[in-house]
Amino acid sequence: MKIVPAAALVLALFAAACSDSTENAAATGNAATDPSGLAGSALTGGRAGAGRPGSQEDLAATAGDRVFFVTDSATVGADQRPTLQKQAQWLQQYRQVQVTVEGHADERGTREYNLALGQRRANAARDILVGNGVAGTRVQTISYGKDRPEALGSSEEAWAQNRRAVTVVR
Repeated sequence: MKIVPAAALVLALFAAACSDSTENAAATGNAATDPSGLAGSALTGGRAGAGRPGSQEDLAATAGDRVFFVTDSATVGADQRPTLQKQAQWLQQYRQVQVTVEGHADERGTREYNLALGQRRANAARDILVGNGVAGTRVQTISYGKDRPEALGSSEEAWAQNRRAVTVVR
């Protein structure tokens, strides 16, 4: 009969240990981005949430993975260029990585117009990456137009989040 209390104690300790690590992962924001629990450790260079070096998470954490555009424009604004320059530096560090630049638009306008606008945005971002030393063969482009919104809604805030080009590690 002494086994039952010991088993209950072991189960309680096990549950406490599991919940503690889950709470710590949730508190640091690493539960979804780093299931290995290595984010922020010496193995990742101390960059919490950066993910594996050369990964999408690493790109997003170190350089940013998206740039935004004004309405009906495919011109990369001066305030967005530093993000693409950081992406180019990151890509030069990880020369084996290939990326796809996704062009997106907000919900206004026809599907055809937004697909063309998204393509122009993806091409504009790609051109800056290439202009900053990234081999063009490493960068593909695709347009999703208004088909993959980041934010739902018909407000300026939602539209602003949807007018973007996102660099995705392949």
